[in-house]
Amino acid sequence: MSVSHRKSRKSARREHLAIFSFAAFAGAVMLGGAAPVPAKPAGQGYGAQPPMFLAAQRVLDARIESLGRDFSGDVGIAVKDLQTGYVTHYDGNSHFPQQSVSKFWVTLTALDKADRGELSINSPVTVRKSDLTLFNQPIAAQVGANGYTTTLSELMRRAMQQSDNTCNDFVLWRAGGPEAVRDFLARKGINGVRFGPGERIMQSRIAGMEWNSSMAGSGFYAARNKVPASVRRAAFERYVSDPVDGATPVGIVDALGKLQRGELLSPSSTDKLLRIMSNTRTGPQRLKGGLAPGWSLAHKTGTGQVFGPVQSGYNDIGILTAPDGSAYAVAVMIRRTTVPIPTRMQLMQNVTRAVADYQRNVQAYSLTRSNYGGPTRGSN
Repeated sequence: MSVSHRKSRKSARREHLAIFSFAAFAGAVMLGGAAPVPAKPAGQGYGAQPPMFLAAQRVLDARIESLGRDFSGDVGIAVKDLQTGYVTHYDGNSHFPQQSVSKFWVTLTALDKADRGELSINSPVTVRKSDLTLFNQPIAAQVGANGYTTTLSELMRRAMQQSDNTCNDFVLWRAGGPEAVRDFLARKGINGVRFGPGERIMQSRIAGMEWNSSMAGSGFYAARNKVPASVRRAAFERYVSDPVDGATPVGIVDALGKLQRGELLSPSSTDKLLRIMSNTRTGPQRLKGGLAPGWSLAHKTGTGQVFGPVQSGYNDIGILTAPDGSAYAVAVMIRRTTVPIPTRMQLMQNVTRAVADYQRNVQAYSLTRSNYGGPTRGSN
């Protein structure tokens, strides 16, 4: 049997199970009985939804609960239906390390400043060697003796799409630093999100060090290798247990919903950011790896340091859009895990697939109502 045939059979079986589950829930509701489901794990209330719609939500509740419970590691998952406001989650109100997911807040802050006329994102700026940070920074190859001249707009694009740390840090300080980001979060009513001191300081402290300019580039690894294991372990554990850049999955999907509704930025800036996120190059096999044909994803990944066998922070957040234009905010945040990377990716892909199955079930409900003369989704 060919690989593609095996995959198609597996996909068909998954879809059959999802539809069968939905039919079981819907049948129980239609007959007036109690649907055989666990209590809603900790999500927000269902609200005054029609019975069949409620059945689709309960199926998604059960799948998100199962995915979170069965994963070998500390994970938080949240999904928000941006049409209805319905949210389901697994450990969605705990704070998880964001790592490069925090670049999302930096870009939002800079675009908000631009919207208010406080920052020019299209004027020339020069990145110099003294601006270089650590870990992933592709722009370093272009920073010569006289620096590299570009714009904040281009640096934001690189920070979001390539997760370039130097680009992000440069934008952060031009936008006013960490306090400006925290002010943005407070003004926009974004809850459950912390913002740390910036990449250089935070990553150094996670490794049990204090930043100095000699650590830029490969110097960071040389300095970290000299830190006693006991010091590194203590610093690593402090960060993981109470991340200075922590965010809750529920808080993140709520903020993504506000972005999609145009509540955070001007229409042009909202469109700009979503287009940038739709072309993110990192994490092609995380949430994006589970996309069904016709679906799209605007997202930002985050990956933290490793100490021994433990990864601190392995994330993907974004907005999934169905072929009919329906949108869903999703956040999968892994606090710590030792499982192989493909297993983490599979979890994220399965969350994406669960959302697609939910959408299919909602469409089935809407079609049924339409065929029998009832109100369709979105009607008054």
